[in-house]
Amino acid sequence: MPPLRSWPLAALLLASAGLPAAAVEGVPGPFGETLSIDEKGITLKFPDDAATLRIGGRLQLDFGTGRVQQRGFGTVFDTPIAVRRSWIESYLTLGKQLELAFQYDFAEPNRPINDAVVAYKGFKDVIVALGNMKEPFSLNQLISDNNTLFTERSLADAFAPARNVGLAIGTHGERWTAVTSVFGGNINNAGIGAQGVASTTRITYAPWLSQDGNDVLHFGLAGSYRSLPNDGSALTLSSRSEAFLFARQFVNTGGIRDAASIGRVGLEAAWQTGPFRLQAEYILTEIGRFGGAPSLSFQGGYIQAGLLLNGKGRRYVIAPNYATEYAVFGGVQVEEAQRVSRGGTGVFELGVRYSAIDLEDRSIRGGIEQDFTAGINWYPDRNIRFVFDYVRSHTSPSPTSLNFNRRTIDADAFIGRAQLYW
Repeated sequence: MPPLRSWPLAALLLASAGLPAAAVEGVPGPFGETLSIDEKGITLKFPDDAATLRIGGRLQLDFGTGRVQQRGFGTVFDTPIAVRRSWIESYLTLGKQLELAFQYDFAEPNRPINDAVVAYKGFKDVIVALGNMKEPFSLNQLISDNNTLFTERSLADAFAPARNVGLAIGTHGERWTAVTSVFGGNINNAGIGAQGVASTTRITYAPWLSQDGNDVLHFGLAGSYRSLPNDGSALTLSSRSEAFLFARQFVNTGGIRDAASIGRVGLEAAWQTGPFRLQAEYILTEIGRFGGAPSLSFQGGYIQAGLLLNGKGRRYVIAPNYATEYAVFGGVQVEEAQRVSRGGTGVFELGVRYSAIDLEDRSIRGGIEQDFTAGINWYPDRNIRFVFDYVRSHTSPSPTSLNFNRRTIDADAFIGRAQLYW
């Protein structure tokens, strides 16, 4: 069952879900400040945009069942239900130039701090961000987990560097974006500099973009290079089937103890017209090694399609409020008349995805996995989402580390998620 510490956040989320704009708003305070509670969270705003503080959060509860067709695999799911994320979030805007963000996950014991960022926006169309944030790499990784099409990102997400401490500078035009950055390690780990230094850059261009942002053709290119310390620590790349509840990884390189560097190149493309979106990525990863040993190459990618049955397309957002999430797709909008609380039926969305990852090269026998995912999302009201996914996984050959003599692993999983966010 979810830890008890997650339930106070759940109570706050439930209290705010479904409330109309300005549902709770007090009279101005002694300094002219106003406090409001609505679907955007708890907001304290001072006059003349001097300062705005917003407190939000998210709760994601996963449940499901699975089967692995491989004798001796062991436990499939540790538990049939678990809290995936239980976040409290705070955002402080000072004037129009300074943005501070902090996110904490009560359900994650090892890396509870997510974004911890200070961003300066005093230059026209430029954001300078410092702190723990996502490295600018991979469209699927940069899209918020509140807005992903499925419960989990694709197998290729194993190659995305995700969040670390660094400095990023981003800019944009009407149809293009560019972000470059330097990163160390993650803020939750002892010794931010102990994981080497990375340089990561991403550029995007949208040759076709409608004024409302609902119709777009998107292309992106990202590159990242991280030098690793020569201290004997191991680099491991792994992925489980695209379901959080799986107890074990299906592909795993094991520890690569002579890894000197990790380089990544990512290609991304997306096309959205009205309620239909097609999106794909390919990531090539190369591991340099100490002592003159030959480098290792791994790869992965996905292609997915989503269709909103009775809703508008997801809005394409060129520039973020802070940090590195440029040129991404936002969430599904539930119109007033569609809300279940107003007598509607909500918004329904269908999705399918094929993804693959190859962790086989030279002496490394980490396995090759292919997943097929089909899902349906239901948005009964603002701030609420239910996700239902079927995931079919095929791993052949299996990793040497699983001691299955390189045999095939087939798995089926039915995964659901109840999600509240504001």
